[in-house]
Amino acid sequence: MIGLGIESTAHTFSCAIIEKKGKKGKILSDVRKIFRPEAGQGIHPREASRHHIENSPIVLSECLNEANVSVKDLDIISYAAGPGLGPCLRVGAVVARSLSSFYKIPIYPVNHAIGHIELGKLLTGANDPLVLLVSGGHTMLLSFLNKQWRVFGETLDITLGQLLDQFGRSIGFASPCGKNIEELASTSTNYVSLPYSVKGNDVSFSGLLSATKPISEKSKIDACYSLQETAFAMISETVERALSFTSKKELMIVGGVAANKRLSEMLKDVCKRHGAKFFVVPLKYAGDCGSQICWTGLLESQVKKSATLKDTFVTQSWRLDSVIVNY
Repeated sequence: MIGLGIESTAHTFSCAIIEKKGKKGKILSDVRKIFRPEAGQGIHPREASRHHIENSPIVLSECLNEANVSVKDLDIISYAAGPGLGPCLRVGAVVARSLSSFYKIPIYPVNHAIGHIELGKLLTGANDPLVLLVSGGHTMLLSFLNKQWRVFGETLDITLGQLLDQFGRSIGFASPCGKNIEELASTSTNYVSLPYSVKGNDVSFSGLLSATKPISEKSKIDACYSLQETAFAMISETVERALSFTSKKELMIVGGVAANKRLSEMLKDVCKRHGAKFFVVPLKYAGDCGSQICWTGLLESQVKKSATLKDTFVTQSWRLDSVIVNY
């Protein structure tokens, strides 16, 4: 079975083609164009959606060519229906509906967050993990029970990705800022005390953000180092508590912030203490991509009928713990 996945939730427009044989999937192509705001600026939904509109034909064409397939070879089309930025989500949905309608191909709306998890499981081989989903749109600790992902802990305000992006923009970087902050942080060992806020198994980052900005006026390097160490220690505490509570023997990190090596180092230490295996999604597929949407659509097609065009939708705030997963 061959599927096309379309991702357009935020700054990335991506198309990917995956061939599914049994329980295995082979990524034939994954092409992306990323909206890059000016330094110090965040993602403006209308500007990002305009970028997606302009680049969607190019990305789709390159994706098909790279995979050496035609649209008529596709068995299904899936698209990210949420959560995400409304104008951006609508671009991907329109492309998917147009292809599905014209070529009579079954269409599947996919939850973007579940896409991160399912692609992570495919690429890492994790079986029943405690999942840490950390990105610009999510900071969640998740465990699977009775056909649904259950939230064991999450952010109470901004996400870990937003923390890094908002701080990065304040010192002159352009979103996404995580890589720049990681590079600066790696050159310092001078920790400056910052607010540490863990509430139950939830975290709060807004106070940490406010407290770090004044420090950057004296030293951007020390500010980046201290911000990372504090935020990642908070995450590590909640992960350790969740591993103890759930007795899971696997931890898997997915989402854009999974690319951060320092976060992985700290979580590996947590896993060692609990005798748990550590999995992190490959760097190439940590961020938003069409592969996560395509693979999840292929899995859903095993147990669900395709949506009719009138039932296709986009939902900006589509919680993954509201989705029944029965494949």
